[in-house]
Amino acid sequence: MGQHRDRTAAAGGLSRRDLLARTGAGGIAGVLGAARPARAAGRPGATIRVAAAVPAGAIDPVTVADIGGLVLLQQTGEFLVYDAPDLTLRPMLALSWTPNPKGDVWTFRLRQGVKFHSGGTMVADDVVATMDRLADPKNGSNALSVFKGVLSPGGTRKVDDHTVAFHLDRPVGHFPYYVSSDNYNAIILPASYKGDFEKTFDGTGPFRLARYTPNAGASFVANREWWGGRALPARVEFGLYADQQSQILAMQGQQVDVMQQLTVQGGQALLNNPDVRLIKLRSSIHRQVHMRCDTGPFADKRVRQALALTLDRPALVAGLFHGLSDLGNDSPFAPVYPSTDHSVPQRGKDIARAKLLMAAAGHAHGFTVTLTTERLQEIPDYAVLIRNAAKQIGITVNLKVETQAAYYGAAKFGQSDWLDSALGITDYGHRGVPDALLSATLGSDGPWNAAHFRNPAYDRLVGDYVATTGLAAQRSIAGRIEALLLDETPVIFAYFYNYLIATGADVRGVEGTAISQLFLQSASIG
Repeated sequence: MGQHRDRTAAAGGLSRRDLLARTGAGGIAGVLGAARPARAAGRPGATIRVAAAVPAGAIDPVTVADIGGLVLLQQTGEFLVYDAPDLTLRPMLALSWTPNPKGDVWTFRLRQGVKFHSGGTMVADDVVATMDRLADPKNGSNALSVFKGVLSPGGTRKVDDHTVAFHLDRPVGHFPYYVSSDNYNAIILPASYKGDFEKTFDGTGPFRLARYTPNAGASFVANREWWGGRALPARVEFGLYADQQSQILAMQGQQVDVMQQLTVQGGQALLNNPDVRLIKLRSSIHRQVHMRCDTGPFADKRVRQALALTLDRPALVAGLFHGLSDLGNDSPFAPVYPSTDHSVPQRGKDIARAKLLMAAAGHAHGFTVTLTTERLQEIPDYAVLIRNAAKQIGITVNLKVETQAAYYGAAKFGQSDWLDSALGITDYGHRGVPDALLSATLGSDGPWNAAHFRNPAYDRLVGDYVATTGLAAQRSIAGRIEALLLDETPVIFAYFYNYLIATGADVRGVEGTAISQLFLQSASIG
C-alpha cells in the first residue's frame, strides 16, 4: 500500500551503478570514509518553518507508517545509508558496505565518534539492537514489509565495535537500500532504548528535540555535537495540519517556509505562484489498477489486455498531473529505476486491437463490472477516466468510491474490498528499489496481491532479480519481467507521478525524498 501504511550526489557519494559495479568486483570497503553531507552556502542561524501532516498516531520508530510521523522521526534520527532523491546511495552512519560473493551476508563499516543526543557513543551494539527490534514480528514492526523473508532476529551480528554483518535469509543484491532512509523506520537508536520515543526523540541527527505537542507542532534546535558539523538553521519549527488546503493557505500567507508535500490535485494555487518554488522529484509513486485473474471476465488475459489498451496515458499525465509524471508500462519498473529496461515497447492506446481481443475472449458485446477504490487525491478522477475509456470497448464500469478505511478494511484476503474486488485502484508510495512491489503485489503468495495473479515463471524471475547484484544482469531480468507482465497484464500502471515539495522563493538548501522526508541541515533563507 502507500507509504502512509507500511522511503545530486555529495562528494564521496555512491551511485547505484557504482555500487553494483564495485560489489561485483569484490566490494566497496574504504571508498566512502571521508564522505560528509553537503552543506549549502547559505546564511546560518535561520528558523525554518515547515507545514506537515498531522501524525496518525504516536511517533514510534518501530511502528510509524504515515508521512506526518516519519518526517518528525527523521529530524533527530539517522540511518545507516541515505537514499538520495536521485536514488543514489550516500554514507550516513555507515561508511561502507560489502557483500560476500553469494550476496547473503553484507558487512557494514560504521562511522566512529557519533554521539546520541542522550550522550552515549554509537557502536555496533546499537545497530544490532535496532535491527533485531525491527525484524521481530512480536513488535508489530512496520519495517517487516521490507525485512520479512530477508532479515530475521539474530541475523544482524556484531563483528567489532565499528562493524556489523547482516546474515540474510536469502541473497539480496539491493540490501543496502533495505537499511537506508528508504526504510523510514530504520533510524539507529541506542541499544538501551525502552520505548516512549516522543519524550526525547533520541537520535544522532543534526537536530535535537526542543518541544513536541501532539497534533499541534514540534520544534527542533541545531545539535552542536552532530558528527556532520553544525546545521545551518538554528531552529526548525513544524506546524501540523489536518489537510492540504490549510497548508496551502499557510504558504500563501507566508506563515511557513516549506510545505512537506504538494499534490497537483488541489494544489493548483501554488503550482504557478511566483512566491513559491517547487522541488520536483521523479518517483515510483503510482496507482495500481488490479484485475482479478482467478475469476470473472478478467480471468482471460485478453480482456485484461483490452482494458489496458483503452487508456490514453499521455492524456492522463497531462490532465491529472499537468505533465509532472512519467508514463507507466504496466509493471512496477518505473522509469526512474536504473534497472528498468527501456527497450521494452511502451503500451499505448489501441481501441481497434482492444475490440478484437474482447471478441476473441467471447465478450464482443462487453460486460458490466464494479470498480472499487478509495477517496484519495486524484484517484476518483482517474476512476472516472477508466470508466469512460472502458465504454469504448463495451465494458460498463460502475464506480464504488469508498473511504480509505472502508476500502482497505482488515487488509486481509476475504476481509478487504482492496484485496477482494474484481477491479480496483490502490495507492502505492515511493520505494528506492522495486523489490517489495514485485513480490508483495504480484508474487503468488504476495500479501498485497489484489489481482490474485499466480505465475511460477514470474516468481522465479523475481527471485533471480532480487538476488542479482550486477546492474546489467538486473536490467536483463527486468526486461523479461516487464515483457511477461505486458503479456499477462494482471495490473495497469499508467503513471508514476512526481513528488512535489513547495518552498518560499527565497528558501534554499532543502532536500527531500519521495517518501516525504525533509533533510533540512543545509536549509537557509535569503
